[in-house]
Amino acid sequence: MEQKNPLLCNPESGICEMPTNKTNAVTSNTVTSETKPVKIIYYTDPICSSCWGIEPQLRKLKLEYGTYLDIEYRMGGLLPNWSYNSGGISKPSDVAHHWDEVSAYYDMPIDGDVWLENPLDSSFPPSIAFKAAQMQNNEKAILFLREIREMVFLKKLNITKWENLELAAKKVGLNVATFKNDYEGNAKTLFEEDLKLARELGVRGFPTVFFANKTGSKETVYGSKPYSSYENAILKMLPEATKQTYEKSWSAIFNKYKSLTAKEFSELTEIPRKDSEAFLNDLTAKGKLEKLTTKNGSIWTLK
Repeated sequence: MEQKNPLLCNPESGICEMPTNKTNAVTSNTVTSETKPVKIIYYTDPICSSCWGIEPQLRKLKLEYGTYLDIEYRMGGLLPNWSYNSGGISKPSDVAHHWDEVSAYYDMPIDGDVWLENPLDSSFPPSIAFKAAQMQNNEKAILFLREIREMVFLKKLNITKWENLELAAKKVGLNVATFKNDYEGNAKTLFEEDLKLARELGVRGFPTVFFANKTGSKETVYGSKPYSSYENAILKMLPEATKQTYEKSWSAIFNKYKSLTAKEFSELTEIPRKDSEAFLNDLTAKGKLEKLTTKNGSIWTLK
């Protein structure tokens, strides 16, 4: 069997696949909702480029169907270390060009030069950091994950380093002392539990999104897929679910999500992608937004 390299994400299948040949059916009873009608377990990793690729779809899903969804983020451990050589990748610098290609495919800014300038030796530290954030506040943990993704994908920062994790924790309003204590303590155990459940569920790549309803029906969307794939999974679990309308003005969208790429802005406002960048640049020129430009695209934040 060909060994998969987790950092060689296949844009066409939308999968960052783990170096394992084992696949299982979903058998765990963990994928059941206790509160809202549809439970989602989202297996991801802070450095999963295909997961960055589905941020537009995921954000829209929350706006249109969030009232029905109980979403649980789990970490899958994409890059334990560099103790393997497969798929033409044996060292961090081999990833740089691949990330640039993935960025173009997903139309989401990713600067692969982080692997040349500030390479990561593992995705485990930021994954454990996410679990530490989750221990404190689930909503802030999701903001934290977004923050460290922007750090690594756009700002070329090494998110295994404590100073960058601390900076992200401060920015999203976590108690940093508690965060540090949990990061050095129980968060590692929670991360190990995520890895164990991933094995039980047969997770072999990211993103993997499990959907379940209260009757025990299950649906899985594997890899980065169009919005309709995730929407259809929800409707299979809950046929009576109706799409919620939401305010699509630029200010309402930026009040909900503090940073947006042109692809995300287009997806959420339904402004055509060919026009969304010019629209955002105009708001920047008017002093409403701040723009961070990378060699492979930009991101805008509310001023």
